[in-house]
Amino acid sequence: MAQSATPDIAAARLQSQDIDRNFEDVKPVLDRKKAIVESSRCYFCYDAPCTEACPTSIDIPNFIRMISTDNVRGAAEKIFEQNILGGMCARVCPTEILCEDACVRNTSEDKPVNIGALQRYATDRLIEQGIHPFQRQAPSGQKVAVIGGGPAGLSCAHRLAMLGHDVTIFEARDKLGGLNEYGIAAYKTVEDFAQREIRWLMQIGGIAVNTGKALGRDLALEQLRHDYEAVFVGLGLAGVNALGLDGEEVANVQDAVDYIAKLRQAADKSKLPVGRKVLVIGGGNTAIDIAIQSKRLGAEDVTLVYRRGPDQMTATWHEQEFAQVNGVKIKHWAKPVRLISHQGAAREVEFEYTQLDDQGRLIGTGETFSLLCDVVFKAIGQKLVKDPVNGQAHESLDLANGKIVVNEDMQTSLPNVWAGGDCVASGTDLTVQGVEDGKIAAIAIDRYLRRKNSK
Repeated sequence: MAQSATPDIAAARLQSQDIDRNFEDVKPVLDRKKAIVESSRCYFCYDAPCTEACPTSIDIPNFIRMISTDNVRGAAEKIFEQNILGGMCARVCPTEILCEDACVRNTSEDKPVNIGALQRYATDRLIEQGIHPFQRQAPSGQKVAVIGGGPAGLSCAHRLAMLGHDVTIFEARDKLGGLNEYGIAAYKTVEDFAQREIRWLMQIGGIAVNTGKALGRDLALEQLRHDYEAVFVGLGLAGVNALGLDGEEVANVQDAVDYIAKLRQAADKSKLPVGRKVLVIGGGNTAIDIAIQSKRLGAEDVTLVYRRGPDQMTATWHEQEFAQVNGVKIKHWAKPVRLISHQGAAREVEFEYTQLDDQGRLIGTGETFSLLCDVVFKAIGQKLVKDPVNGQAHESLDLANGKIVVNEDMQTSLPNVWAGGDCVASGTDLTVQGVEDGKIAAIAIDRYLRRKNSK
């Protein structure tokens, strides 16, 4: 049958109960017996390569030993001491390339300890019980502004509040959470867990929240620097990279990040429009997430196209395999070169095969092919929106390669401004890295405030 000139985009491709089933928790939850059995597999290594591989330096052997002795609260506290968003990180961390990859049991004859599942087992129980084990120090009288309520901002705010400072979080959206609330696949974090964890975190006290306040629109960095003793910038990356093709502004060429946010906030996922033939362009976690979720919403044909090979994709091998198990086709070594539109909508995308030249540079081969589509999702990375960061300030933050420049303490080029998370180049763009950035910055801010106050 010939391709229609009108894209086939519709809601309710599946029954509501089928969609609900497709978006159930993707990872099995350990019960007490399974957790104790799994924890007994740990060798409790003294030099702990798993801890070395964890961006937040959780004492993994110690918390697993506590689980093995049924001290679940102690295990959770040990995790939260280093990673206050340990519950979410247990769900979304690529443990297969971090702690579990470093596990000494990770051999061809064995398999690593399921560290992520054990971390979730412990942290979930403490959150479910409503127990917040941390107490604030004596009030310092110092005020700190945190711009952005994502993982980095939440981590920074909690640590500063625990150290006795008064914190105000300014968040552009209606809810806190950032990537955890708006950007992660719905089947990875079910039953409103992101908000439940935030409510638990806020029990520390000393943190005020102002939502609907965006830097550059409602706030100016220069004014915040005047009104607060210190400022932490955890903006994330609000801009989305363009394909650079003529005609990509048509309605059925969409930002994957925006669609995932709508999906995460949808009360009824069956009402979300989904294409019959979906093309995803990109090679990271966002590309994988939108491809799988399109399939689970009822798309018949989902193809992900990446310009390089599987080893160069930023999505882990586990995520790539999971996409293929879910019926997503992945095509490597091809880049989009032309959108072919009919009646104001993209109906085909022409790709050029790619390869590496003798110097290792990516080049086109000149050979092309086309894929039919109803929807094209752009998932080729995000970028910092520069103007809201600096605006018309007399003093501006230094930027390099599209990110805010920071030192080892996450301090920016301005003396009372720190930054962390995806908007800086401190490591990998992961939730766990954002948590670590926020923690490092909070400790540095505390040191700065106490030194300043002692003069």
